[in-house]
Amino acid sequence: MIPWKLLDSAAIPGNGGELRLYRRADEFSIRIGGGELMNSRVHGSEEALAELTCHRLAGRARPRLLIGGLGMGFTLAAALKNLGPDGDVVVAELVAAVVEWNRGPLGAEAGQPLDDARARIEVIDVARLVKAANQDYDAILLDVDNGPEGLTRKGNDWLYSAAGLSAAFSALRPGGVLAVWSAGPAPEFADRLRRQGFEVDEVRVRARGAVRKGARHTLWLADRGP
Repeated sequence: MIPWKLLDSAAIPGNGGELRLYRRADEFSIRIGGGELMNSRVHGSEEALAELTCHRLAGRARPRLLIGGLGMGFTLAAALKNLGPDGDVVVAELVAAVVEWNRGPLGAEAGQPLDDARARIEVIDVARLVKAANQDYDAILLDVDNGPEGLTRKGNDWLYSAAGLSAAFSALRPGGVLAVWSAGPAPEFADRLRRQGFEVDEVRVRARGAVRKGARHTLWLADRGP
C-alpha cells in the first residue's frame, strides 16, 4: 500500500481547525481532524450539483452563478462545462491555500477551471457575498462544509439558517436557483427552505457519479420562482 504524503496544511480562519492536503500516487485528499472532507476520486455529486442547476437555467442570457466553496474545483468545472460562453461564475473560498492548491497540484484533476475567463475567485466567506447581494445571481451553489449539519466551521451554520436562506432568496434573481450539497440527509432542511419561499426538490445522488458507486449524497434544488 502506497502511503499518503502530506503536501500542505492551512488554518481555517475563525475556526482554529486545520485543512491538510495529502497525495498518494495520483489520488488527492483534503482532510480535517481525523476525517476526510473530499477526495479527487469521489466527485460525482459535486458535478451533479452544478449540472442540475445549470439545466434549470437553460436559455437564460448571461447567467451569473455564485459558488460557495472551491474544494477541488469539480463543482466549478461542471458549472463552466454546462454554461454557455456568456456565463459568469464567482467562487467564494474562505481558505486562501485551497485556491493555491487548485492552481498547483490539484489543478489538473478538474481540468484547470480557474484558468477559464468566465471564472472569478474571491478569497472571502460566501456569506458576505450573499448578504451584500440584491437579485445579483441566477443561481447560488453552496458546496460548503458537509452541508446543513456543518463540520469544519461553526460560522457556516448561518448559511443554512432561516436568516441565511432568506438572504439567499433576496440575492437571487426571479426564477433563480439555490442549490445545496450535503454529505447526508437533513430531514428538516427542505421544510426550512419552503418556509423562506422556495419550491424545493430533494435529490439523492451517488458520490462516484456515472459509475453509480459510493455513498449517496443529498442535493436540494430550491427555486425562487418568478
